[in-house]
This record gives sequence, C-alpha cells and structure tokens, in this order.
Amino acid sequence: MIITSVTARKVETPLKNPLTVALGTIYTSETVYLKLETDCGLVGYGEGIGVTFVTGETSDQTLNALKLFEPIILGKNPHAISQIHREMDMLLVGNGAAKAAVDIALYDLMAKAAGLPLYRFLGGSSNQIETDITIGISSPEKMAEMAAQYVTDGFRELKIKAGTNPDLDVEALRLIRQAAPTARLKVDANQGYTVATSMRVIRACEKFEIEAMEQPLPFWDIAGLQELRTRTDLPIIADESCFTPQDAFKIAKTGAADILNIKLMKCGGLYRANQISTIAESAGLRCMLGCMMESRLSIAAAAAFVAANKCVIYADLDSFLALDDSSVIKSSFNLEAPTITLQETPGLGVEVNI
Repeated sequence: MIITSVTARKVETPLKNPLTVALGTIYTSETVYLKLETDCGLVGYGEGIGVTFVTGETSDQTLNALKLFEPIILGKNPHAISQIHREMDMLLVGNGAAKAAVDIALYDLMAKAAGLPLYRFLGGSSNQIETDITIGISSPEKMAEMAAQYVTDGFRELKIKAGTNPDLDVEALRLIRQAAPTARLKVDANQGYTVATSMRVIRACEKFEIEAMEQPLPFWDIAGLQELRTRTDLPIIADESCFTPQDAFKIAKTGAADILNIKLMKCGGLYRANQISTIAESAGLRCMLGCMMESRLSIAAAAAFVAANKCVIYADLDSFLALDDSSVIKSSFNLEAPTITLQETPGLGVEVNI
C-alpha cells in the first residue's frame, strides 16, 4: 500500500455561539481537511486546526505546511509512520495541526487496511467513552443556566472556563454548583491566574467540590505549577504547558502537574499522543484528551484514543457540538449525552466530502 495522492482543503465554519476563554473569544472554526489516496484504493482522512492564541497556527500556515510535507508523504507506506513523523519534524518545528492531519489520515489508512475500527486498531475493546461539555466565560447567571441545561441534556461532567476575574469565577462556580448539584466540575483558567490567585480561588471553591484545576498559570511557569501543586490537594492539569513528549517528561520530572491534557492538534497526532500517555503512566500521572475547535473527524480519532488508553481519565471532546459540519462530514460517531459511541466500520468510521 503506497500513498499516491495528497489533497488538502480549508473549510470555515461559524460557531453556533462564540466561545470566550481567558485568552480570547473564538467565533469560527477554520479547519483543514486532508485526503490521502493509495494505490490499493483505500483513502485516509485527517484534519488540522490550530487556535492562534494557543498554538500560533493559522489555517493558511497549516495548508502551507502540508504542501511542504507532500514530498515526504508521497510514495510512502502509511505504516512508515515513525519515519514520516521524523522527516516532518526535521523539516518543520512545531506545526502540530498540520502534523496531526497527516498522522490521523495515516492511522485511518492503517486501520482500514487491517479491517478494524480505529479504536480496536489502537488496542481498545469498547467503542463507548464519556465526554464532558464546556461552559465558556459569561455572566455567572448565564453560566449557571447553561450548566442546568447541560445536566438536563444528560451530561455529567462540566468544564468551567475561568481566568478573567477571580471573584466572578468564584461566583459562577457557586451558582453552577447550585444549578447542577450532582455534576462533576473542572475549572480551566487558560493561564489567567497567578499562584496567589489560584490559591485564593481554590480555597474559596473548596465547598463546591471541584475535581481539578486546568492550566491556572502561564504556559512557561513550570516552577509556579510545581509550587501550586505542593500547596493544594486539588489535582492540577497541564494543558498549554504540555505540547510534546519532551514537555510531558519535564512536567513529570518536576512534579508540576497531576494530569496532562493531550490534544492531537498540539502534539501532532495519535503517534505523539501515545508517547505522552506512556510517559504519564510511567510517572504515575494520568491524562485527559482535549480538543481545539475541530470537527467530528479528529474528534473521532481522539475518542478512539481514549477508548484504547486506560491512562486517560477525562475526555473533553465536545467541540463538534458547537459546529455544523454536516456539509463536509457525512458519517461519524453517535452521541447520546454523555456517551460517544464509535462506528464499527474500518478506520475512523468517518465519511468526508472533500
């Protein structure tokens, strides 16, 4: 099986509702879809999307990177994924979204060639996982209203965006806990706090039974994360501080977090995600699978990874709910909140119109 054709297409999809986080507001999903064709008739699909204030990537940069990667991909067997990653890394530093698009398409091809759904190809035994759902920054009253609705819809885990105003964050969490007394809550400050502010919010929210706090400090402040972790029993999740396996090793070595948030668009796909989870598990840490604003295509890949990795204790794979990607994605997994059920067809189980 040899790759004979590489096709990339950019698609912009407005969000149903803007999503505000501490770093900014997201209005659209501008993603790049990738199609790899082979000499045996199998086709693999991938997706790459960055968020500029997190990954520094635009869709045009992803398209340009994929054009540069084309000579690396053409003529290769998809099973040469280690070599392909090595050559992409030698050509371009970073560019995780473009590398993720290639990686996901390669795994789609390998699983199809094996006649297995991707979650089984990765070693999973169940095609069902549970995802949380995210509440963006708004007024505390509006956030509590959303929490109540999501619980009514069936979701049991809520991820609460914070980080712009500690006092309003605490008030939002108070109202959310009242509106959703049985929900499991995580707080994501997206680098918006200092160590002192983090401790103030954690102490004020102890009675609200928060399960974890995600990336409270700037991505570069590993020492601050380490200090925070020694001062609280609340589990700390590293997100923007953990892009690569090397980042994961540094965090594990310094004791800067309890949980690593793996995102395929940050690390470059499933191949690197597996390396990060292996480092985490070896160090006694656990993982979370998160997302940017990708469609059901790469969410299907991330969900398959969750299904195959017991080291992953949280899935934050809800971005597709904010999009209408039906003009491009014709078939994918099913969602009956909070459960994602993956397809049993070979590969990703996603049909893409590109």
